[in-house]
Formats: sequence, structure tokens, C-alpha cells
Amino acid sequence: MNPNRHLMTLDEFTIHQTRQFTHSTGELSTLLRDIGLACKFINKQVNKAGLVDILGAHGAVNVQGEEQMKLDIFANEVLINVLRNSSDCAGIASEENDTFVAFEDEHSINSKYVVMFDPLDGSSNIDVNASIGTIFCIYKRITPLGAPCTVADFLQKGKNIMAAGYVIYGSSTMLVYATRLGVNGFTLEPSVGEFCLSHKDMKCPADGKIYSINQGNSSKYDEKLLHFLNYCMEEDKESARPYSHRYIGSMVADLHRTLIKGGLFMYPSDSKNPNGKLRLLYECNPMSYIIEMAGGKGTAGQSPILDIEPKELHQRVPIFIGSKNMVERAMAFMNG
Repeated sequence: MNPNRHLMTLDEFTIHQTRQFTHSTGELSTLLRDIGLACKFINKQVNKAGLVDILGAHGAVNVQGEEQMKLDIFANEVLINVLRNSSDCAGIASEENDTFVAFEDEHSINSKYVVMFDPLDGSSNIDVNASIGTIFCIYKRITPLGAPCTVADFLQKGKNIMAAGYVIYGSSTMLVYATRLGVNGFTLEPSVGEFCLSHKDMKCPADGKIYSINQGNSSKYDEKLLHFLNYCMEEDKESARPYSHRYIGSMVADLHRTLIKGGLFMYPSDSKNPNGKLRLLYECNPMSYIIEMAGGKGTAGQSPILDIEPKELHQRVPIFIGSKNMVERAMAFMNG
């Protein structure tokens, strides 16, 4: 590393962005700092997961009916505890919890923001040392300050998000977050323990050559989707096909690649999951917000993900997300 190069930390960057808004009070910057802190704790455990008793199943299932991994539980508790001790969070909703948690101390009931998160996306990859991640989004509450937040504060459309992001625990640990000012990425510099700006003003390429889907579920897909998958695999030099197929099984990892290189990530509805499988509030909304702020697109098929009115905390939806042209190409098949 060049010792003369100034590394802008996550804290410095968010403070700099905050100064662009006359009436900003800095609470959003503080929340992003707190989430970054929680993810440093999670990263430390991920990095030594093979050396301590934190691998494998916990022996319980979450509200989704999925087996919880030990690291899932740890990540969830860390995020809740850090945000509970923040002075700028009114409450949280987690993919791992049945319902939301309202923080009822004096500072929290006067806080403007609520946070939703998937504490450890792709946790089935933990035992094989593949990339996993944390997904989060921040909303401004709609209920009056001075009282605990309610479920209405969490059941907001994705287009109301104030900030969304993810942390990917891979060959390096990286935090990517988006606001309406754009998308920026910060790599954890282990020698100083800080997330430092490494990917400024990230843009999702308008097109790509990679598609990502669990093709093992093909027998459950409808005919229109199968036609599109055949299109992806056909050889056609003019349109640079066939596309390459890449599927990690971690939404964070697959979409991180899509954000940087372009491409299309799909988790459609099928005969087993007619409403889709991924969660609207914890996965699809935050990731769609990030991709759209970077110039890409996210849709459930009939409507943009960010326009969907949530009905429940653990609502599931299908999703097609990534490079704008590839998403539109897929929709031409699906809605044609």
C-alpha cells in the first residue's frame, strides 16, 4: 500500500455526504457506522469459523421454516445488540425473527429510523467456505416520534428506503451501500480495522454476459422462463451468446458480481413456490434499491420490486434483477 495515499474511511465518507444536506442531523451516518461495526464483529467470526464451534446447524428453524446455522444466530444477535445500543434506531426487523423488535428506551422512541436486515445471507455456504453476506436497509419511520415504532414503519415500499447496503465476506470483506446520491463500496483494511473507500460511484453495466439462476429447479419453471433459459444458452455471435451461467447460492455474492461485471440474477416463482422464495423486505427491496441506484433494474415480473406494497414482514416475491437490458430481455419472454 502506498503510505502517502489517503484512505477515506466509511465514517469520513458518510459525514462528507451528510454535509450536502442543509438540514441533516447525522443520524443516518451514525446508523451506517453502527451497522459497519456490527459487520466487523461478524467478519471476525466468519474468518475463524473453522477454528471455533460456530459451524454447522444450530438445531432450530427460523420463521421461514429454514434450519438455522450457528453463525446465523450469532450474526443476528450482534446486529440487534449493536442497533439496540445505538441512539439512532427505533427498532429492527430481521429475517431470523418472527416479528419486529421495537426499542423502548427514551432515546430509541425519539429516533427517526428503523432497520431491516438479513443477518447472514447464503448461510448454507458457511460450511464449505464460500462467500456469504449481510443485507440491510434503513427507512425513516412514519409513526410519530415519542412512542415505540410499529409494524407500519417496516411495511413500506422499497422506494421509501433511505439507505441500503450489503457486506460480502469473501476473499476480502467489502461493504457496499446506496443512497439517492449513488452507490459506493468500502473494503475492510484489516491492519487498521476500517472500511475504506475502494469503489467510488459504482455503476451496474447496462448489459452483461452472465446469468444466474438455480437451474436445478428447471423442472418446476414455467414454459416462458424455460424458453428464456434456452435463449441464454443458444449460440449467437451477434448477441454474444451463449451467456455464461454462474450461481453461487448466496444472493449477496451473485449480485455483487452482477453489480461489478453486469449480468442477470433470477429467483423466479415456480410450481413449489408460486409466490417466489426470496423475502421482499430483507433481500429483494434492499438489493433492488442498490442495483437501481447503480443504473440497473429489479422487477418481480409484473411490477418493479420497489413499487410493491408489503402486506407482511416475511412476504416472498419472485425477482429478476441486474443489468437493465438483460432484465428487459427476460421480461420480453416472460410477459410476451
